[in-house]
Amino acid sequence: MDRNELAAYLDGLLNAGRFRDYCPNGLQVEGRAEVRRIVCGVTASQALLEAALAADADALLVHHGYFWRGEDGRIAGIRRARLKTLLENDLSLFAYHLPLDAHAELGNNAQLAVRMGWTVEGRFAEQDVGFLGSTGGTAQELAEKLAFKLGRLPLLVGDAARPVKRIAWCSGGAQDYFEQAIAAGADAYVSGEISEQTVHLAQESGVPYLAAGHHATERYGVQALGAHLAERFGIECRYVEIDNPV
Repeated sequence: MDRNELAAYLDGLLNAGRFRDYCPNGLQVEGRAEVRRIVCGVTASQALLEAALAADADALLVHHGYFWRGEDGRIAGIRRARLKTLLENDLSLFAYHLPLDAHAELGNNAQLAVRMGWTVEGRFAEQDVGFLGSTGGTAQELAEKLAFKLGRLPLLVGDAARPVKRIAWCSGGAQDYFEQAIAAGADAYVSGEISEQTVHLAQESGVPYLAAGHHATERYGVQALGAHLAERFGIECRYVEIDNPV
């Protein structure tokens, strides 16, 4: 498939232009014109770049790419090594951040709901990236199911015995949306990371907070997107897990 046609398709599918984001979404580094094989992953780390080379890929498709707002823009050190790997090997880098969190079917939050058996009933937070839905059981039972499905034990802060009927979630580093989740009537909130002040908010509000891992909650959107591309265009898309305990 032509690289630019692929970029245009992904931009349209994920409605990338509507998001005010912390980084550019879409084709971040231009490689060879024809794309036959894609390596998908959460973050465009050096380890993922090396995996793409080993797989003889033409492009990488990730959730966390480069050129984040506020970063030092100089091409040196780790940034130079990563870009050198891409440019010398004519590899393209496609990255979608908030668009891949928010997509109603292929996004990180939608795919997390599929795995957890949560029924999606609404959205909340800035640019509708947070999801609302229904589930059952207690907060402790929710933590145990997250551990089973994601392969790592979440940090549960707050009332573990609280029944959870209405759940809010937003993958990755979305702890700042916790108050909005409470205001939306959530009985519990699931995200990836947790900050010091979040502990007090969970304890004082009575709404449990479950930090299930930034990486662990954001593995599934890019896999679903890769599977979609493979089915629609016949491109080989291979997900590579680069383990991250955070």
